[in-house]
Amino acid sequence: MNLASFLTRTAAERGERTALRLGERRISYQQLDEAAGRVAGLLGVLGVRPGDRVGVMLGNTPDFAAVYYGVLRAGGVVVPMNPLLKGREVAYYLSDSQATVLFAAQAFVAEARAGAAHADARVVEVGSSFLADLAGQPVVATVMDRDGSDTAVILYTSGTTGKPKGAQLTHANLIRNAEVTTSTLLKLTPDDVVFGGLPLFHSFGQTVTLNTAVMSGASVTMLPRFDPAAALATMAAHGVTVFAGVPTMYTALVAAFDGSGFDASTLRVCVSGGAALPVEILHEFEKAYGCPILEGYGLSETSPVACFNHPDTVRKPGSIGTPVAGVQMRVLGVDGSDVPTGDVGEIAIKGHNIMKGYWQRPDATEAAVVDGWFRTGDMGRVDQDGYYYIVDRKKDLIIRGGFNVYPREIEEVLYEHPAVAEAAVIGVPHASLGEEITAVIALKPGATDTPEDIRDFVKQQVAAYK
Repeated sequence: MNLASFLTRTAAERGERTALRLGERRISYQQLDEAAGRVAGLLGVLGVRPGDRVGVMLGNTPDFAAVYYGVLRAGGVVVPMNPLLKGREVAYYLSDSQATVLFAAQAFVAEARAGAAHADARVVEVGSSFLADLAGQPVVATVMDRDGSDTAVILYTSGTTGKPKGAQLTHANLIRNAEVTTSTLLKLTPDDVVFGGLPLFHSFGQTVTLNTAVMSGASVTMLPRFDPAAALATMAAHGVTVFAGVPTMYTALVAAFDGSGFDASTLRVCVSGGAALPVEILHEFEKAYGCPILEGYGLSETSPVACFNHPDTVRKPGSIGTPVAGVQMRVLGVDGSDVPTGDVGEIAIKGHNIMKGYWQRPDATEAAVVDGWFRTGDMGRVDQDGYYYIVDRKKDLIIRGGFNVYPREIEEVLYEHPAVAEAAVIGVPHASLGEEITAVIALKPGATDTPEDIRDFVKQQVAAYK
């Protein structure tokens, strides 16, 4: 069993069909499969063996897909990383995962090299001609056989202890989650065109856009940086049929709608996840673009899809729907027992999608997964029809534009500033981002630093979205 086997299967069946599109550039399934084989060959030359971790610090380009499936084909473990990470963050991800190789986009290679130097990892620079440059590498034609319980991807995710934890998703986790999403939620066919604007370093983008498309033989049209005008132009030009986004994207598309100049006739379904979608935005988007939004829910630890408003069933705006096939959900009280229907408690999830555990953190795994039930830290309720609603979060984190930001991590950076005596980071409501990050700071006696000084300091230490 290997998630990468779906690429070789689709390439064999539909090799000439377009797998990926970026602007006017098209990559066929045959070309993508060959590129993945050459990445696997390169990894062999670099000494990467089955089970070794490989960092991937790339944006939404065909290069990401080639490296992602190439690492898996070689039997390696993909460690996706936000390209906007700074050197200190890169060093942490590489050191914690013990990755020996990091593929980094040329535009971000300076920070990648700075972090890799501290982690004793080798950087492979990915430039604009990367796929062409692979031509000199040997092709690994066969996909390394892996057990379903073997780790395929390590996703670094939320926590209140300051440092992100690596959620280990297995080949079985990701294959089954993509199968359910493909067949029962999106109902993808080879004729579909999926909008690839969700970050591929995130579980949402990997499962709901990339893996599902490759599994079904559909095409992914990529947008490296989300911009509503560019998104609308791309969707119209490429005939996008499936749009997957976070609430921030839908808010931007609603604001960008002017009643003309966009043909949405090819769109048949939109899905939203990553954060709660305001009901008002859902209604405004559907009125403007004439396409229904199916809201769902999941976490990195759940591969990620756990609950969804299923097509061809009653949809309840504001609800995350019902559990997907093979997944169970409960609402628990503080004593761990089920709360009465309609009451608020902590959401717990059990099923084929639950992670193998946190990388090298058995205590954290034991605390999060109790008798097979993953405690999400999200507070919610379930109605008499079995529809779930998220009402709050138990974990002390901020969700800004669909990305998790850990207050303590920012506080620790603030405390490194010589003028800061005390600091607390909180989230405040924001119309388009959902939440904005706010720091409350007390300066040391005699300090004259301004808010701009503090902002500039933090910007040099962490990714821009933080």
